[in-house]
Amino acid sequence: MEAAASQALEDASAAGDGPRLGDAEFQFLRKFVLEHCGISLGEHKRQLVQGRLFRRLRALGLKEFGSYCELLRREPHGELGELASVISTNVTSFFREVHHYDLLATELLPRWLEQKRGAGDRLRIWSAGCSTGEEPYALAMVLAEAIDKHGARGVDAKILATDLSPQALETARRGVYPLERLGGLSDEYRRRWMRRGTGEYEGLASVHPRLRELVTIQALNLLHEWPMTGPFDAIFCRNVVIYFEQSTRQRLFQRYARLLPVGGYLFLGHSESLHGINDDFELIGRTVYRKRR
Repeated sequence: MEAAASQALEDASAAGDGPRLGDAEFQFLRKFVLEHCGISLGEHKRQLVQGRLFRRLRALGLKEFGSYCELLRREPHGELGELASVISTNVTSFFREVHHYDLLATELLPRWLEQKRGAGDRLRIWSAGCSTGEEPYALAMVLAEAIDKHGARGVDAKILATDLSPQALETARRGVYPLERLGGLSDEYRRRWMRRGTGEYEGLASVHPRLRELVTIQALNLLHEWPMTGPFDAIFCRNVVIYFEQSTRQRLFQRYARLLPVGGYLFLGHSESLHGINDDFELIGRTVYRKRR
């Protein structure tokens, strides 16, 4: 129902029933979004931006896009997360691009857990651009299974999940999903790692408390300073850089490389590549890279 209402608002704006996004306002938004989010908005995105921002104007009680631009000038950081949520598409699911999780489960985690247990080191995975939480919780399922299978409960293992969108982070922290969003989970994983709601929570499922213990969720703008210093054993940055221009991608991957040890892993989305962008990594599988120097 909510999605239908939102779509109706977008359609109303696109059809001319709402305020129009003028040239000056669109150029300001393009510059603002590129500077603060690293996202490049082409001219062909004007109607999309107009339709999506119309909902935000309604929520703020604003009647014109010019008023929204003034708000961004006055409070750029306060509204940044909301704007990023509006202009980006959060398409995610549990165990999306399952070959990444298979590699973790069958090869990487068994090796890492054995090494960490012997050396007393910690194991860290970063889900950068975690959206509504399906990715980090799926990683936590695989990690918890591996810990139990290999008797590694004593290993300090954690997953950091970050995103810029406040709405996405709210959903991730809540860890409650409609049953139709669990399509990527096997029946066994649903029984083991999800708790079905009853009564007023019928049709919903929440993640197992153990998964919450493994996942730390934080707000982070990838273009700003990062509070963490690493090292991470693996970084998942999937379907994030598709929104960024080339120079932003180059800087981001250089920063990732500094947080990974030699032999650390970087996982990208199915349409993303480091070819011609960064040579710190070698491609070892489908959208799987390993730091080589």
